[in-house]
Amino acid sequence: MAEILIVGTGAMALLFGGRLAASGVKVTLLGTWEEGIRAVQEKGIRIIGETGEFAYPVKATADVKEIKRVPFAFVLVKSWQTERAARQLKGVMQHDGVALTLQNGLGNLAILSDVLGEERTALGVTTYGATLLEPGLVRRGGEGIISLGIHPRLGTLKVNLQQAGFSIYETPDLSSLVWSKLIINAAINPLTALLGVTNGELLESRAARKIMSIAAEEAASVASAKCIKLNFKDPALAAEEVAAATSGNISSMLQDIRRNSPTEIDAICGEIVREGKRLNVPTPVNNLLFQLVQAQVDLSGKNYENS
Repeated sequence: MAEILIVGTGAMALLFGGRLAASGVKVTLLGTWEEGIRAVQEKGIRIIGETGEFAYPVKATADVKEIKRVPFAFVLVKSWQTERAARQLKGVMQHDGVALTLQNGLGNLAILSDVLGEERTALGVTTYGATLLEPGLVRRGGEGIISLGIHPRLGTLKVNLQQAGFSIYETPDLSSLVWSKLIINAAINPLTALLGVTNGELLESRAARKIMSIAAEEAASVASAKCIKLNFKDPALAAEEVAAATSGNISSMLQDIRRNSPTEIDAICGEIVREGKRLNVPTPVNNLLFQLVQAQVDLSGKNYENS
């Protein structure tokens, strides 16, 4: 039986863990969120889909000492938790294993590679989505795709994902996909978090659509300065199309704000701003969104490591 460790107990960790467990993979979740871990220990991973709610028993723990050596790992924590995840994985991954990051934002692969080595780390981009309803329970989003970079150790992991019903696409260069997703996230996620609305509700406001448009165009200008070809010609239109296609979704950033948890704003708008400064590309709206979301987090009270 295949064995996979998933670092995280949030929405995407539950979605991937549940679907992999349903396909016969032995799944272990490693996290720091006590309520989330306890819920999975007691009831399994619960996923609500089109045909109802299903539960999948898996092992869940906060103690890395309980983890035996594993060949494969998914890193599905928030970007600000990646360094901690890398340190944990260093002690439990097999020498010839591989950790795959499907996280939002930039910089996660570099952090993992610094600790684990390039040969034991791989990058992917996914358009699958899920909404965390309560500890251990997620509502499945629509179907998506997982795009993987070419890596010699991903063969078995790719098969496991396909057997779990995930659509896989392989490409030698993920930079276009990474930046295309980053631009969409920068245009949608911060505004939903600040306004407390679903993705689709952004389109009901002319002012919100204008801010979305400028944020997307700024980020696309940074990508252009890096000579990265995007998956779309009109970044503002692409952001609106994604918002419409995911109209009922509560963005991960808004979910974080509602749980008084740190967000991924630094790995999204923060990275765009830093790259813009390095390349002399102005990014004032992304900088404002970055500062506003961070201010909201700072003033929201306690922060919890919901990983």
